Amino acid sequence: MFRDGALRTGGDLLTVRNPWNGEIVGSVPADTPDEVAEAVGDVRAAWRPPRPHQRAAVLRRSAALLRERAGELSVLISRESGVCVTETRRETERAAANLTVAAEEAERLRGEGIPVPGHDRLAVTVLEPVGIVAALTPFNRPLNQVVVKIAPAVAAGCAIVVKPSERTPLTALAFAGLLIEAGLPPGHLVVTTGPPGTIGPALAGHPEIDMITFTGSVATGRAVALAGAGRRLLLELGGNDPLIVLPGGDLGLAVRLAAEGAFATAGQSCRGVKRVIAVGETADVVAAGLVEAARRKRAGDPLDPSTDLGPLVSEESAAGVERRIADAVAAGAKLLCGGERRGALLTPAVLDHVPPDAELVAEETFGPVAPVIRVDSVDEAIAVANGTPYGLQAGVVTSDAAAFSRIAAELRVGAVNLNAGPQFDSPHIPFGGVKASGMGREGIRYAIREMSVTKTLTFPYP
Repeated sequence: MFRDGALRTGGDLLTVRNPWNGEIVGSVPADTPDEVAEAVGDVRAAWRPPRPHQRAAVLRRSAALLRERAGELSVLISRESGVCVTETRRETERAAANLTVAAEEAERLRGEGIPVPGHDRLAVTVLEPVGIVAALTPFNRPLNQVVVKIAPAVAAGCAIVVKPSERTPLTALAFAGLLIEAGLPPGHLVVTTGPPGTIGPALAGHPEIDMITFTGSVATGRAVALAGAGRRLLLELGGNDPLIVLPGGDLGLAVRLAAEGAFATAGQSCRGVKRVIAVGETADVVAAGLVEAARRKRAGDPLDPSTDLGPLVSEESAAGVERRIADAVAAGAKLLCGGERRGALLTPAVLDHVPPDAELVAEETFGPVAPVIRVDSVDEAIAVANGTPYGLQAGVVTSDAAAFSRIAAELRVGAVNLNAGPQFDSPHIPFGGVKASGMGREGIRYAIREMSVTKTLTFPYP
């Protein structure tokens, strides 16, 4: 366990393996619920919120250190997650940008003055940290998923206990050391590694935890919410994000957005393109363009700079996506290219004429797949897009402003992007969904507010 500014060894160990070749990348302690309880108690005793300018200084210094060590960290991310190094280099820069924005927002925390009608008093509101935040993070993007939870917590003045995925814990531990070096008080941060079935409930249910922020599956998120009942929750539970393509739009742009969104990170992204909903005659052009884009992708060794697409996080995950592709084909879809599996590696697949109720598109599929669903009208596109339990983000490619306005109003999602894919993101804007996609909003400024409480002070006028 990482606590008091250093990694403590443990008895039992968890082995971390490279999904590409099975090599052992490292080992981490298999922490126990009792150790977690002790660590959380120590954090409560040590926590004293730093001043906003002190928080900002830590975040700026950590961003600088991260940029200095970007090469080293990008290789570590690739080795433990299987994501190709060209993408992990971008992930380190994205994480540094989040830290920089968090530093700026730490100095912008504002309350307000409220004259109280009917009373000769002035009310003033101030933002205070919610307390100890428990952050449970997934395997994909193991650096940035940790940063988007730690950075706003630090900016808000909270202490934080992080439980990274047991598949990709090494990056979180490396970043924890960097934060301490940047000046974060050692007693304000714990990183616990261990089996999720025992450590997750022990952390979420600990009485000293004030808030839980979680990214992962719907089933696990609901279990976390039950364990943490009565605490503040910020849940990001995935998506089944559509890219809707309308006639008259830029079809070259649509193909590019669909390919980038479907194949990046080997398709293992909650905001990636999971469904391409093509209206009318756009489907032929989009499907053909996706085949060309998929065939240009080179799948292989993630540490090779010429690789575009690495393996999935495990062979089991790749086999599950392979099965969903086969089931969709059995239900009438046409496999135009790809979908060939070798261990955890799956070549980028393009399918056409996919039935909207096929599991491949009815559920969230974490893999390099671009499924094209053909529809005849905007009405049908909206119905298909809304026809899953998820509601995270969506993209629409069109030149028709009225059609976009209507689609944006009727889609039940957290964000709709015109002539951009659902994968569009920025640290400056809110991120989160509706329905089974979760509750609350990430995005640095918005996550800081989630991790803050409003206190009201009232004064008599002189």
